[in-house]
Formats: sequence, C-alpha cells, structure tokens
Amino acid sequence: MKTNLAKKIVVASGKGGVGKSTLTAGLAGALTGLGKSVLVIDCDIGLRSLDLMLGVREMVVFDWGDLVLYRCEPQQAMLKTDGPVLLAAPLSNSDAFTRENFRGLVKSFENYFDYILIDAPAGITGGFRLAVGAADTGIIVATPDEVCVRGGGIAADEMIEMGVFNPRLVINRFSKKAVFRDRLLNIDDVIDAAGIQLIGVVPEDGEVAFCATTGRPFPENTPAGRAFKRIAGRLEGESLPLKL
Repeated sequence: MKTNLAKKIVVASGKGGVGKSTLTAGLAGALTGLGKSVLVIDCDIGLRSLDLMLGVREMVVFDWGDLVLYRCEPQQAMLKTDGPVLLAAPLSNSDAFTRENFRGLVKSFENYFDYILIDAPAGITGGFRLAVGAADTGIIVATPDEVCVRGGGIAADEMIEMGVFNPRLVINRFSKKAVFRDRLLNIDDVIDAAGIQLIGVVPEDGEVAFCATTGRPFPENTPAGRAFKRIAGRLEGESLPLKL
C-alpha cells in the first residue's frame, strides 16, 4: 500500500468525437512510462471503449458495476494491460450507480495507485456528474473548433460548480495547416473561448488514431505520443515548453 493518495483526474468533454478516450489512454500510457502506477476507470456506461483501446476487450468478465453490486472481488475486475490497470464500464445502468457509491469505489483504490484517470462520457449527463463527483481535478478535451470549444467551456463550468476547481484544457487533433487555412481556431482563440488554463496540445496523428481503434499499443515517438509525454510531465510538476 502506498503512503500518498492517488491523484484522481476526470477527463471530460462537452461534445463527443473529440478523442477524449484516446487522450485518456495515451496519457495513462505516458504516466506508466514515467514509472507511475495508473488506474483507468471507464465511466461511459453502455458505450465503453477503453477495453478495446487498451487491447483487453477479450479479457472483460467483470466491470466496476459488478464491484458496486458486490458480484466480484476487485482483483477479478481489474484488467492488467501493457501499461495501466483498467476498470471497464458496465454495459447497463443500475440504480446502485449513485455518486456516493461510485465515489466510495474510487476511494477504495486511492491507496494503491499514483493516478486514477476517470474517463467521463461526453456531454453534461448523469454519467458525467458521476465521474466528476469522484475526482479531485479535471481535464477538458476539445478540438479547435467553435462547437467543441463552447461545449468544453460549459463542461468546465459544470465541473467547477460541482467542486472540481481549476480544470485544465487539452487541445486535441490540432493541425497547423488547418489553422493557416482558417478552418480551425488557433491556440489563443481556443484558450480565450474556453476560459480554461492550457496543459497541452496534441497534434493530429493518424498512427495514434489507428491504434486506438485496433487495440494496438500507442506509439511513443509520434507527434501525439510525444504530446502525451509532455502532458504527463506537466502533471508531475515539470515545466515543459509548448511544442507543436
């Protein structure tokens, strides 16, 4: 058992399709690469995806819902991957999946990991509030377009309203070419519109997108892979320059 409690971080977005779960998986891998123990909890009930992204789809027998309902022991639900440990999301909801019960579940693991990353479902839903209620801090993921940035700002406001203060912003799937062609917002515009402090920019990376849909290990030395490492370093307190 560790002496320090895990940092509990909810990863959320105001809109779907921004690569939030890919960011969660990539960041978890980068943190384990730094020697940190990481638990990832998929909170997208009914639409889980992290078991596929982390290459353990065939291993899922129990999920965190089974823990809440006392159907299994923790070791039976914890899926070991090449990097983090995963708790898969349940395939259906239950009245037992309350904020109090989920918060208690997360707290039961905080003595055993350095980080607990909670992947919230997209949008401001009950699942979003379930995930946020168990976190200490948050990361908002947005692509650099006005719709996603507006949604990210709303999600950040909701986090703050729920007591998760100072959420950080990750701009995902950033393309300098698209910005130069005025097809996407530039970084300063995204920060101003979202009203959130920036912690990282992840460039568009087809290799990472391919791995996320096939369960292959995320490559470390691609543009997105290097961005995941820089975000992990900043979470660890390193002062790292912004690179694109």
